[in-house]
Amino acid sequence: EIRYVGRSYVSKPTLKEVVIVSATRTPIGSFLGSLSLLPATKLGSIAIQGAIEKAGIPKEEVKEAYMGNVLQGGEGQAPTRQAVLGAGLPISTPCTTINKVCASGMKAIMMASQSLMCGHQIKQETGSLANICCHVTR
Repeated sequence: EIRYVGRSYVSKPTLKEVVIVSATRTPIGSFLGSLSLLPATKLGSIAIQGAIEKAGIPKEEVKEAYMGNVLQGGEGQAPTRQAVLGAGLPISTPCTTINKVCASGMKAIMMASQSLMCGHQIKQETGSLANICCHVTR
């Protein structure tokens, strides 16, 4: 006699719900305008600080940071780490920079949300940093 023995699980694996608690952006500048002297890492620091302040959480509660950055030439090593430290987050905060040409900021958001859904982290900072002008045909 062949008998099938099923395996019962105590709980089913589920993904955690992810919510965005705040959002900020840097101002849009113009070619060789007043923002042109600020490096992308500094602009990123300003955006991170603003997002954390709007969320009303202590900086120490941000457990990881993902930032997209395309034009890294001349910015030095680890632009996300520079932005995170410039925003006053702890030096122990793990940082990842995504260089994906197009949609690097979107990829950063995707990676952070997947980490949150799986329960690997509970609070993350994510976004994009760049100091490039917007080209518009007039």
